[in-house]
Amino acid sequence: MKECPNCHEEMEDSYDLCWNCNYSIIEKKVVKFTETEEGDRNINCIRCDIPLKYAGKYKFHEGGTPGFFGNFFELFVNRESFDLYVCPRCGKVEFYTSV
Repeated sequence: MKECPNCHEEMEDSYDLCWNCNYSIIEKKVVKFTETEEGDRNINCIRCDIPLKYAGKYKFHEGGTPGFFGNFFELFVNRESFDLYVCPRCGKVEFYTSV
């Protein structure tokens, strides 16, 4: 374990960014993260080289609802959400995690 030079919290040896204060060991400063609006990424299609259109946030989950305890087992299901972008020309779909 190592100590963050900024806030003195313990960090894993493999981490270069403090979980507590966002101090970057590499950049030697506190890193600021900005929130982004949904669908504000400027991404071009790798096939057509035209801008992809934001199609919304889609939520997926792994697992099923087996038998009598189906709703109870939903508590233990892995859930993920992604931003979906679609090319209006070729129909290519790309998923991005929320930042």
